[in-house]
Amino acid sequence: MAPTPFIIVAIDGGAASGKSSSSLALSARFDLLHVDTGSFYRALTAEMLRRGVSPGDLPALQAALSGLKLSTRLNGRSAEMEIDGRVAGDEIRSREVNDAVSHFAAIPELRAALLAYQRGLAGVARAKGFRGLVMEGRDIGSAIFPSADFRFFLHAEAGERERRRAGQGQQDQIRERDRIDSSRKASPLTCPPGATSINTTHVTLDEVIEQMAAAIAAKLPPA
Repeated sequence: MAPTPFIIVAIDGGAASGKSSSSLALSARFDLLHVDTGSFYRALTAEMLRRGVSPGDLPALQAALSGLKLSTRLNGRSAEMEIDGRVAGDEIRSREVNDAVSHFAAIPELRAALLAYQRGLAGVARAKGFRGLVMEGRDIGSAIFPSADFRFFLHAEAGERERRRAGQGQQDQIRERDRIDSSRKASPLTCPPGATSINTTHVTLDEVIEQMAAAIAAKLPPA
């Protein structure tokens, strides 16, 4: 019997496009380690704000990044990033972090500081016995794992995504974050060539999940 292949699933898209819910569902269905890279950028943003570092102060940012120790803790099927031994809490969803995260995430030096760490999570998934890795973000299929076995790009109309955020009781500058994420020089938000593009505006979450799951299952042997 051939060994079960280790797979990497990349899911990209803007805020409230359905990345988190669908990636969590795929994680459970296919026994994949779930990684939310957006939480990493939020955690680093919260840490920089706590230290009084602004996105425009590159020397201070570089000095702070050089002293950070990044490690990983598992929370069920999900990987959580520890910064100096601590996992960020609810502060990563604060209004202050929401307003600042895209500005910090646009800084090439900060993205470079996370690159090796994010790629290394495939090794964590293997070591922990997962069948693979599902990673969500904005540059996974284009920059982190451009050769991922499966690459999906989720998108939806801005108004619909704003309604979703409001329904979650969150305030988010969807259109402004889209503008910054799509126009930044380092790993801009874009649908990678060859990725499967899914418009989630007028379909249910279950329909999105089933479309992605069917594409994955079609290329996998039975578990």
